[in-house]
Amino acid sequence: MGVKRGATIVDLDGPRQRLEVVAAGRSWLIERTADLETLWELIGEDEFTEDERLPYWAEVWPSSVVLSAWLGANRARIAGRVCVDMGCGLGLTALAGSLFGARVIAFDYEFEPLFFARGNADLNRVAQPLWIQMDWRNAAIAAGSAQFVWAGDVIYEKRFIGSVLSFLDHVLVPGGRAWIAEPDRAVARPFGEAVAALGWGCERVHTEHIQWEGHSVTVHILEISKRP
Repeated sequence: MGVKRGATIVDLDGPRQRLEVVAAGRSWLIERTADLETLWELIGEDEFTEDERLPYWAEVWPSSVVLSAWLGANRARIAGRVCVDMGCGLGLTALAGSLFGARVIAFDYEFEPLFFARGNADLNRVAQPLWIQMDWRNAAIAAGSAQFVWAGDVIYEKRFIGSVLSFLDHVLVPGGRAWIAEPDRAVARPFGEAVAALGWGCERVHTEHIQWEGHSVTVHILEISKRP
């Protein structure tokens, strides 16, 4: 694992909750901290004002379920390739990529999700990705090192569009691909226009409607093609 345990806002040795998530043709066991209410309460003003560091990582989101299935459908493309998981959270999509033979580098902004994600890899008996604590605005991954990048629910504010594209430009090989899974929210719609402005390809390759926690959620996957 590419990070060392330091000060955290979560008791990593405390009680855990185990979720069972069906994705990519199999059932996954995903562990997280059991006390989500306290986790949110411990987010102080300093953490909120610093990049709005809210614990979104502690949830399994519909986009990650749809994206995991997409990776399974494209296993022949990612097998043996260096692939980067942006904002990996509890690790579901990173584990799916690893299961399907990708050489996965998975990162998140916080330490806590990486701690649980590593445990989830062991729990599901898949090869450990390389876990890195990293801010994509200050990439610690070599330029032009990945054939594929994937991410789910990263464009939840317009201000993230530029930094996401800058990271993709940095890490992807020429002609590399990125798969961005997002729910059908208005804030993400300018993303395709920003991609086109770079002269890159952008195509909606998949749309899926899933039931999630009693609600119907629509998730789109965009395939971004970096200019060769």
